[in-house]
Parts: sequence; structure tokens; C-alpha cells
Amino acid sequence: MARIPVNQGIQGIIDKLKNDQTFDGSWDYPFETGVLTDAYMIVLLRNLEIEDKEELIQGLTSRILSRQEDNGAWKLFHDEPNGNLALSVESYYALLYSGYFPKTDTRLRAARNFILANGGMEKVNIYTKIMLAITGQYKWPTMFPVPVEMMLLPLSFPINFYQISVYGRTNLAPILILAENKFSKKTALSPDLSDLFTNRAEEENWEFPAEWRSLFSTIEEGIKNLIGLPSQLHSMAMERAKSYMLDRIEPDGTFYSYFSSTFLMVFALLSLGYSRNDTLISNALDGLISMKTTIHGLPHMQYTTANVWNTSLISTALQLAGVPSDDPVIQKANRYLLDRQHHKFGDWAVHNPNGRPGSWGFSDVNTMNPDIDDTTASLRSIAEQVSINSDFRGAWDRGLFWLFTMQNDDGGWASFEKNIKNPWISFLPIEKAEFMFSDPTSADLTGRTLEFLGNYTNLSQNQRTVKQAVKWILNNQKKDGSWYSRWGICYINGTWAAVTGLAAVGTRATHPSIQSAVRWIKSIQNSDGGWGESCLSDSQKEYVPLGASTLTDTAWALDILITTEEQPGEEIQKGIAYLLRSIEKEDWTTDYPKGQAMAATFYIHYHSYRYIFPLIALAHYHNKFE
Repeated sequence: MARIPVNQGIQGIIDKLKNDQTFDGSWDYPFETGVLTDAYMIVLLRNLEIEDKEELIQGLTSRILSRQEDNGAWKLFHDEPNGNLALSVESYYALLYSGYFPKTDTRLRAARNFILANGGMEKVNIYTKIMLAITGQYKWPTMFPVPVEMMLLPLSFPINFYQISVYGRTNLAPILILAENKFSKKTALSPDLSDLFTNRAEEENWEFPAEWRSLFSTIEEGIKNLIGLPSQLHSMAMERAKSYMLDRIEPDGTFYSYFSSTFLMVFALLSLGYSRNDTLISNALDGLISMKTTIHGLPHMQYTTANVWNTSLISTALQLAGVPSDDPVIQKANRYLLDRQHHKFGDWAVHNPNGRPGSWGFSDVNTMNPDIDDTTASLRSIAEQVSINSDFRGAWDRGLFWLFTMQNDDGGWASFEKNIKNPWISFLPIEKAEFMFSDPTSADLTGRTLEFLGNYTNLSQNQRTVKQAVKWILNNQKKDGSWYSRWGICYINGTWAAVTGLAAVGTRATHPSIQSAVRWIKSIQNSDGGWGESCLSDSQKEYVPLGASTLTDTAWALDILITTEEQPGEEIQKGIAYLLRSIEKEDWTTDYPKGQAMAATFYIHYHSYRYIFPLIALAHYHNKFE
């Protein structure tokens, strides 16, 4: 086989990344989440009767229409069978609400036909029903399954607000206010979606399963034990829910820099009597608009920005590929990261009172909602500067201390919280509730943390922190040799994180768990030399092949083999060849999501991943075998 020009591939990616760095040292590659947020932005702007955003609304409608399938539906990902009912309702609603398309439009008629053929508006998920109820298209249920008084339940009670992950709390707090007030707001431009019901008698059908009654009864029992009159408790709970939102507004006006929670907060404030012209609401709207990006010439409303995540990963990848830490590109990136280190206590402190601020969050404006992944990624990036610069030494020490204090009792790490694992989550009448309301230990977070500790610190592999984490990973491997990833798609990513983490802390390649993982990853290689996994793995809870290869999946899979193999065998050579001939490819596989997010209602296409992970895999290959 002819010698593969790996250096050429590496240099090409380095040049591309250097060229794309922004003036502040970060990388602002889009955090793309389909058209869900685009649709919601149109609904928000029209419902607030904002009059100076017509160009934005027109651009968003063009983007939504560009993603419509031939059968009238919209999909969450390329190979989603048939189409996605909730997203189709949301897209149809936004197009109608924009005012630029009548119901008689051929594309809207096709969408309506798809919606009715797949169960109608009453069959959408609970999140979509909440948005529709807020904006006057769906009736609130007589009794919402979670009362606002839940805000008052003590930490000692088995079901309480802080036993829900921060990812869930930020959305639940405004939802509780809206549900209690049964808030609904229509405007003169509001379309009539009543013809999307297949059975008008079921307009209030929220399809809460019988199991929720036991959960509700438990919460009710806890509320009865609270001291105070019911009316007082209700007022206190509403005030606490409001304070939870307002105390967590970021400098840009958004609620924790998330689109969904900010969208819900705006309507919650309206339900509490705030004017639509109130500074809180106008600032929130400005914050959402500031997260707009442009993809293929059309606007896209990002769910959040990914600047810290992009920057920490890219800086690390460049350094692995040979760019020195004193290169101006790395210096600028690391100064940016230093400025984004947290100095505030966040919700994480509720379950980690021994921790101190010093971590990093995901987005450009995140000041109080850090996570494990961004913290280890940022620490990797600054590692080379720690011994020669006191500013970085202090940042390193604070970040490392926070990381150690966030280890779960089971030995692993979660995303945002410590020791959040709720067996009662399965009783919630909410689709994919385990993804939104729980934050348990995961293989991807634990594996990546071990990789950081093993490759970037001098922590002994016999240290208790490491041994406990290794034990958790080994105990949570799937029978086929893979691991599941909470935030990536899904088994290739989880297996990559677990194997590279285990190897970094001294687990030998001959270990049965690693050998099992290697056999599995080799068994799913495609004939073109690459790898590809479907988003369907998320819902089916088992590996589902994509039927095509992607750059990111191939890079993750290759990194597993490069880490564990002594020589570059056929699988590695074929994988490297695929990467090198596909680096500049542009097709649906390069747009395919490689991340999962809130309750599996949308998936994430990180535009940076096609550069980051191939660069890491190629650099590891070059450093080990050439």
C-alpha cells in the first residue's frame, strides 16, 4: 500500500482552523439543531408582536422550508423514518404564523396531510403541547402532573426540585409557573391550528399515563407536610420559581444561555404580569437574537453558543498536531478560556458544598452553569502553560479542585451535577424524561475525565479517584463490548471515550474489556474504511448503523484502534485512507448530527467536529506510527 500522506492532511486541517479563529481567540463554529429553534423564534417574535424583525423571520422561513421533505414532513436527522410529527407541527405552525404563507400553499398542505396521517396535533410530545398551550393553540390540562409547590419540598424529600438535573430545572421552573396560571396568549396574527386535530374531543388530551398518579401522590404527600396555609404555600412556590429564573439570567439576558429556558421564561414573565416591553423580556429577546448564526446563507437560531467547547477542543487538537503552546493562535485561545473560567457558585454547589468555583461552561456567555466536559477540555488546552505562567497555574488548580469534588459516589462523573440519579424518573409523564431530568454517571463523561487525568496530570493510576472511575466504566460495558454515550451519538462515541480513558490511566490493551471493545469496533467498520452510526441508536438503545461513513465517527473509531494497537493494521490503514480522502467532502454525512440533547427532541450538528476529531486521530496516528 502506498504511503498515506498524513502530514498533508494534518496541515490542511491546521491551516483551516487557524484561518477560522475569531478576533477574541475563540472559534464560533455553529451549534446547529435543525429547525426547532428557528420555528420557535418565529412564534416568539410574532406572539410578542415585534415589528422590526421581518428580515429575520423571512430568513428563518426560508431555512425551515429548505429542510422540508418531499412527503411534507420535517425530520430530526437524515435517516429518521418517515418524518417527525412534533417538528412538523412546529414548523407548519411557524410558517403559518409568519404570515407569508397561506394554508393553501402546496408545501403547507403537504405538511398538514402528513400531520393528520400521523395522529394529528394531539399526538405530539409534551414539550410541543406546552408551546402550543402557551400560544393559544392547545388547552391546558385541568391538572398539570407536577404542582408548583414542588419548588418548596426540602432536599431531604426523595422528590425535590434539586434532585432534577440543572438541564431539567431551567425548563421546569417556567413551565410550573405557566401551568399554574394556565397562561395562553393569542394575537391578531395567530393562525388557527384546530384543523390539525383528528378528534376535536381530544383537544385536552395530554396522554398522561397512569403511573404519574403515584408520583403526583408522593409530591402531594410531601406538600401536605409543609407548614403554612395552602394559599401561602402557593404564593411562596410561585415566587421561588420566579426567583429561580431571575437569579440565573446571564449577562446577555438569557436564562442560563439556553434557548428553550429563555423562551419559556419570557412567557412565564408575561403570565406573572410583566409587560412585553419590560427590560427583562427585551433583554432576553436580544440575547436570543445574539445567538443567531448563518448556515448556507440562511439564519439559524442556535440553542446556545458553543464557543468555549469549540475553543478548548480545537486548541488541544492543534497542540496534539504539533502547534506549539506559544503560537499566537494557542495563546489567544487560552487567554479566551482564562477569561471564561467561572468565579460564581452555581446550582452544582447544592450537592457539592465542598466545591469552589473554578470550572468552565459551554457557551460564550456562560458564567454560572459549568460542566465536567468543558472543564477537562479547557484544562487540557492550558496544560502546557501551567508551569510557566502563574495565571494559568491558578486557573489549573481551581479547575482541578472543582473536578475532583464533582466525582459521584459511584466513582464516575456526570455532566453538570453530583449524585443525581432518580429511580422515579421513569414515572414522569414526559417523553425521554431520563435525558432531561436526570444526570447520572455516564461513560462519555467518565472516560474523557480519565483520559484527562491520565494524560495531563501526574495522578497515580492507583489513586482512589482513578480506581473508582475505572471500576465504574468496567462495570458498565455493554455485552457487545461497547459503551453508551449520554451526549454523543452514541455507542461509537461512548466506546471511544471509555477506551481512551482506560488506556490513559494504565489499563492494558490486553485487558478483556478493551479487547471486547476493539473486536466490536472492528466488526462495524464499513467497506469504504469508515464508520457511521445512526441517531436511531439513541431511541433504540442499541447500536444502529447509519449505512454510510462520517468523518467524526471514523475519527472516534480510529482513535480507539490507534490507542490499543501496536501496529497500524488493515482496519487502521483503511480508516486513515477514508479520512484523508474525505476531509473536504460536503454531503449529508458531513451535516449529520453527532450529538444528542434535550430529551431527544433535537440532535446537534457540531460544525467544528469534522475538523477536531479527524485532526486528533491523524495526529495520534502520526505520533505513534510514523
